[in-house]
Parts: sequence; structure tokens; C-alpha cells
Amino acid sequence: MDELIGLFGVSEEDGGDRGWDGGDLMDYSDRHQMQPEIEEGNIEFKLKLTNPSESRMEHLVSQMKWRLREGNGEAIYEIGVEDDGAMMGLTEDDLRSSLENLNKMASRLQADTTILREVVVDVASNRRAVEVLVRKIPSDKSFIDLRICVLGNMDAGKSTLVGVLTNPCELDNGHGRARLNLFRHLHEMQTGHTSSVCHDILGFDSQGMSVDYSTVRNKEEICEASSKLLTLIDLPGGQKGLKTTIFGLTGYYPDVAFITIAANQGIVDSTREHFGLALALNIPCVVLITKSDLLNGHTIQVERKVKRLLQMPGVDKIAYVVNSPEDAQQAASKLSTDCVTPVFSVSCVTGQGIDLLKIFLNLVPCRLSQKEMDKLSRMDPEFKIDETYSVPQVGCVVGGVLHRGIIKRDDKMLLGPYEDGAFEEVRVKSLHRSRAPCSLVKTSECAAIAIDGQHTVRKGMVLVSPASRGAAQAAMELECELLVLHHPTRIQKGFQCTLHIDNIVQTAVITRIELEQPPLSPSQVLSTTPTRGGATLGLGTNEKGKVTFRFVKHCEYIRAGMRLLFREGRSKGIGHITHVTPYKKISTNGDASGFSANQAN
Repeated sequence: MDELIGLFGVSEEDGGDRGWDGGDLMDYSDRHQMQPEIEEGNIEFKLKLTNPSESRMEHLVSQMKWRLREGNGEAIYEIGVEDDGAMMGLTEDDLRSSLENLNKMASRLQADTTILREVVVDVASNRRAVEVLVRKIPSDKSFIDLRICVLGNMDAGKSTLVGVLTNPCELDNGHGRARLNLFRHLHEMQTGHTSSVCHDILGFDSQGMSVDYSTVRNKEEICEASSKLLTLIDLPGGQKGLKTTIFGLTGYYPDVAFITIAANQGIVDSTREHFGLALALNIPCVVLITKSDLLNGHTIQVERKVKRLLQMPGVDKIAYVVNSPEDAQQAASKLSTDCVTPVFSVSCVTGQGIDLLKIFLNLVPCRLSQKEMDKLSRMDPEFKIDETYSVPQVGCVVGGVLHRGIIKRDDKMLLGPYEDGAFEEVRVKSLHRSRAPCSLVKTSECAAIAIDGQHTVRKGMVLVSPASRGAAQAAMELECELLVLHHPTRIQKGFQCTLHIDNIVQTAVITRIELEQPPLSPSQVLSTTPTRGGATLGLGTNEKGKVTFRFVKHCEYIRAGMRLLFREGRSKGIGHITHVTPYKKISTNGDASGFSANQAN
């Protein structure tokens, strides 16, 4: 994480421009060559699909099924292209026959096909190559579910952008009209600034057409008609709302983060900070230059600043400026790579760039691969609670994200931890996903779960399987390997800060610090003010160490391997948990019902 230090300190404008403009990501300068086919992933190259035998058709269907699994229900077929990427093209008859057979293959797997683009390889013979999207048709109300967090400074147009994306019939009037339906509180409408986590949804059907409020009436109908559903999460942009912003990044497990930059403001400190937080949490980022109409669409200077930001030492990203539908398609296919960050210029007043952004959203991939999803699905269920409700005639309802496993109706679960570290067995009465009832919830899906009985539930609690009763332990203390991203001086023992661990937000105090001690340089040996060895001098910016935290208020459910982020004012750090000290309450008569955190060792 050393590369992220510069994003949290003093602003830097050093470095030249580097980026991709247009279609340089895949070499189409001669329109005859693409990058070679990769065996893994959801992209398949086919020269032609004419007159396949029965056995050949069975093989092709199995191959498409595998590609769809790799893409979580989506696959890209390049027709008229050799495996080495050479674009040979097909005649009119061969192309028609290949597309008919591709449709037959897709229909056997309950999938639809959509032509994304065509390339004329040879004008004289009219030989063409086409790129086709294959997407599974939703069955039993199952769909591809993605979450996108929208970050950026105040007045960068985050809420307005979400409003225009979800209701394209009503562009903004320049005074924030498009954002009004997104706000949850009166003071947000009055000030125009988001202070809470606001949600809205955007869907795409199996043909790749947008499903939004311009075609349907409410969210329930959007969910019914969509095979791919995007939840747009609008987060606060100011320092006062940083706690909520970090909670949105750590608690909702977003697949993509939108970094919005107002064209009339440029890159400010909060932009760098939000970008650094997303990178620290390994969230793929997309840069959106908003309010381009204020510069009459000329955003070249802002794009240059974005390129300099992306090439800061260690960040090492290349800006891919999107100017055409082909660019948007290529940006989506390359988002999962570590080196590319797409850059869009949009205007919510004129509508510039909104169509390109929707093309990108239609193709944007899930953050987790199918292999990772399968691995997590086989584990015992673990549901992280971030919302609690008391619904009349229903009872206690909890909302959150299923981090792993599968939960079904009538399953027995353990709810906790309570303040004494205990877990209580409950029964799942009903499940709702995307405002519709369902029989089960899968890994990485957001859901609302009604549980039997009345319970005192708070944010940060979990629902875990009774099979993991021995592992479901609360803790007051944890050990972690920590990297300080920014601190004005040095962090000492006794330092108090706010810890963010998935859906957990609680104040904690440092009880022990153990510095990493690399070999001393000659200058450090001769220094009269040693920074290593002897008494612990604490941790400073860009320093790593082993740190023990103790929660101040109550115990939490945590596991080794979880990622944590701390903040206190401008001070921030990130790390992962290496050891957890189990906690159990000591009875008042002196007989321990278990052991306390202080007695664990």
C-alpha cells in the first residue's frame, strides 16, 4: 500500500501526461488485429460457426456455458476473428449463418444475444467481423447484481448524475432538479448535499436495453424486467460525512467506484482522498468528469490532471479516455485489469456522455470472478447487518450483504454478538432481494431478512450458521498489520481512532505497537535522533507495524484476514487482522463463564 501515501498528503502536480485516447487499448489502427484470445475469462473468438455437426454443436454449447459462468452470466463472442486475434471477417452468407447458430446455442442455455458492433475488414468483398454480447435470461427472478459507489467532492454532481442515469427523460436544469428524488432527508433537499447513504437502481434486460423510470413506474418493475441490476450508492463528499463514505466503501462491498470530478473545480484534496480509499480497498475505479457543459465540452485540461493523478508513483494507472461506443465497450472489458482506469466526460444538463456511460454500465463486470463466488458459496453463511427495521405485522427485519454462503427460508441462524459476547439462535421467516420475495440469497447479494421474535439489533451484528458455533466468537481485542497512510506526527500507544471493519464502525484504542525494523541505513546509524530500536516511538506516515486495538464500547464479530481501516481527523491507515482474542463476559460471582480478552493469553 506504499503507493497510496501521496493521495493522502500534500497535493502533487508532478509528472507528464500518459494515457490512452480512444481505441488504442486494443490495436485497431489497421482494423485487422486484436489481442490474442485468453483461455480464461468470458471472451471467445470464433472464425465462423457455419454448418456445425451435432457433436460440434454440443461442444459449442458446452463452451458457451463455460464462458457464461466465467462472466457471471455474460459472455462476449468475437465472430470472424482467429484465436491469435487476426480479424479475417466473413462474407454476408457466412456471417448470417454464424449468427443464426450462435442464437441457437444461446437459446439452449436460456440466453439472449445482442450485436455490440461491426467492423468492415475488407470493403471490396464486404467481409465483416462482429462482436456479440451473450447474456443469460433471468429465471426465478435471478439476475446479475452489481453495486457501484459514487464518490467525489461536494458539488461534484454525484446525486444529479445518479438521478439522470436512472431517469434519462428528465435532464437536470442546472440547479439540481434531477437529484431531488434521491435525497432521504429534508436538510439534504435544502442544502443540496448528501449526508447519508442514498440508493437508486438501474437495470438492463437480456438484450442490453436500459430499464429505468422512463420505461417502468417503480423499483419493483425495474427488478422484474432486468437481467442485470446496478445499485447506485451515492455517498457524501465532505469531510463531515467521511465516516458515512468509508462505511459505504467497507460495508457495501462495491464492485466499482465512480470518482466524480467537477470540470469547473478540478481535482481537490477530497478527490485524492476518496480515490486513495478506493484503491486501498482494491475497488476498480472509473473517473467521471462532470459538468462538462460549463467548459463547452472542452475538458482536455482536466483530463491532463487526471492522467497526472493516475500516474503518481506506485498508483501506476493509465487513463483510458472514452470518446465513442467502441471505447466504452473496450473500457468495460479491461476494467478488471490493474493498469487501466476509464475516464468519461459527462453533462447532466446537455446529456453529453450519458449514453456512453450506459453502454459501459451494460457491460461492466462483477468484481468477484466465478471461481471466487463458487468458493465463497461453499462456506458457512455469514450475513453482515447494516440496516435494522421493525415492520408492523412482520417484526424484526435486518438488511445487509451476504458475505459468503447461502441463506434459505426457515434456516436456523445465530444472531450476535450482543454486549456480553453471546449469540442467539433465530429462524429466517422470509427473504427479500431487490424489493421482491425470494426463497434464497446467494453470496455477495444484498437482502432484507425477517427473523422470528423481537430482538435488539444494531448495525455491525451478523447472522452466521449454527454449524460455525465454535468459530462464531466475539472479540474486544485484535492484532493487525497496519500501514499508516497519513499522520501529522507519530501514532503512540493510547491513540484513539474510529475503526472500520466491513460493516463495523466503532472507536478503538491502541494498546500495543510493534514496529517493523528493517536494516538501518548508515545515515540512521549516525543520526542523533534514532527512529528505530530502543523504546517504541510510534508509527509515522508510510510506516508499517504490528498494532493491537481494543474496542472501547462493546465486542464485535471479527475474523483473522479481515481488512480494516482507521481514521481520526486527517489521520488514516489501513491493514488486515492477523489475530483475534476471543471475549466472554466474567460473571459477577467470580466464576468465569468463559474468559475475558485480558485472560485470553
